[in-house]
Amino acid sequence: MKIAFTVNGKAASLELEPHTLLVQALRENLRLTGTHVGCDTAQCGACTVIVDGHAVKSCNMLAAQANGANITTIEGLAKPDGTMHPMQAAFKECHGLQCGYCTTGMVMSAVDLCTHHPKASAGEIRELLEGNICRCTGYQNIVKAVQQGQAAMAS
Repeated sequence: MKIAFTVNGKAASLELEPHTLLVQALRENLRLTGTHVGCDTAQCGACTVIVDGHAVKSCNMLAAQANGANITTIEGLAKPDGTMHPMQAAFKECHGLQCGYCTTGMVMSAVDLCTHHPKASAGEIRELLEGNICRCTGYQNIVKAVQQGQAAMAS
């Protein structure tokens, strides 16, 4: 089946099996490997991308469901000149990562969180990120990073 969508500002058209997951299409067909596969059950959030303005766990969505959609992956957050998105910069500056496996999904969820909840408190940030699992950081620096990214995105 033919699927067409916009990924990181570029049109993409793929011939895919109807059962192809969005994460597979992104990683295997478009070679956008920043979107990680963690659990394959929508539990960990490592595969989170933005679809039509909302965070989506791409391991739990068929590529066909994204037909016609506008998708942003971690590769699409930075500016074309390489300048990091404010949330990416905040994760780096606040040491909101360790092993890095959850980081791309966490950053994408944090961007969505700040877009839809621009004044979220630290407690609300923790609650809103509950669909993303990190086994390394203890979350304190992630919350600090989201707060710093939130402030930068608001300005």
